[in-house]
Amino acid sequence: MSLLKITKRDNLNKKQELIIRVLAIVLSIVCAGLILVIFGLNPLNVFKAIIDGSIGTDLRIKQTIIKAIPLIITSLGILVAFKMKFWNIGGEGQIVMGAMAATFVALNFGDLPKPVMLLLMAVSAMIVGGFWAFIPAIFKAKMGTNETIFTLMMNYIGIKFVTYLQYGPWMDPNANGFPRVAPFSENAILPSVLGVHAGWIIAILCTALIFFLMKYTKLGYEITVVGESFETARYAGMNINKIIIVAMMISGGLCGLVGMIQASAIEKTLVAGISGGYGFTAIITAWLARLNAVATLFVCLVFAMLIQGGAYIQLAMNVPSSVASVVQGTILFFVLGSEFFLQYRVGFTHKLGRRAEKEVA
Repeated sequence: MSLLKITKRDNLNKKQELIIRVLAIVLSIVCAGLILVIFGLNPLNVFKAIIDGSIGTDLRIKQTIIKAIPLIITSLGILVAFKMKFWNIGGEGQIVMGAMAATFVALNFGDLPKPVMLLLMAVSAMIVGGFWAFIPAIFKAKMGTNETIFTLMMNYIGIKFVTYLQYGPWMDPNANGFPRVAPFSENAILPSVLGVHAGWIIAILCTALIFFLMKYTKLGYEITVVGESFETARYAGMNINKIIIVAMMISGGLCGLVGMIQASAIEKTLVAGISGGYGFTAIITAWLARLNAVATLFVCLVFAMLIQGGAYIQLAMNVPSSVASVVQGTILFFVLGSEFFLQYRVGFTHKLGRRAEKEVA
């Protein structure tokens, strides 16, 4: 009789880690290729089109960067919470509420100079996004509630609240009954830098700040300790509740900033679907980056290439969107699956009078 045995790996050298990661990528490409063959498509042509569609021209590169910007900043926000083992699944709601706050400023203070306007929009978005994250954080700290369910449910509250504003109090009276919020004035729109809106500069700055925060500050150290062990943090005299609240406000603030960027640079107004799924996608990219700020930057760029390339093949090769999603999902499945084998060793225990273990991974 054989029993499956899973044990935690004590250590894994760089060579073994590289082999597992490369093997996962190769298997993902092979499996995705087989799926494409089943659909009657040439895998080589599709993979080439994905690369060409994401970085083939200057315009496509810019579109890839535009898709990477919100993903990078949202992932950094998720990273801070996850480092503390606080499962913030509320990025979507925090983005939407940040966009709402930025829109309020844009609609009501239209005479401000552009630099002041953009700064006020960003600060407002971060405050409201941080507040939206503060609510589940205070309940977790004081009452021990389940943050996963709490933050997930708050997504829908935020989205429905913005939908109400879009269809009600903030509906543009000049839209002839169409449910939309009035477009922003020019001084509420992020300027372009090197052909892409200035959000890419913000993304790089946020990456540097979060890297510095987590690696070189007392708060970053405390967040890491709380994530590793509540008991150790308590024994060291750390104020765990305060750390949870502060870290979550940083997390929500970054997500709120994404809402401001998307409202100002992309939509140029407020729409209920402004989060675009980035709050959920960022969970994947943050994990793939192993909760490392610098790695997050590069992982999000690669992921944005997949998104942009997937959109391109739908148009260039007349491939259904479901096929593009299957390719993306297959690659993600294997890459994420490799994380399991980096953390755990899988083997079999044989019961034949005596125990003998045979490792298979």
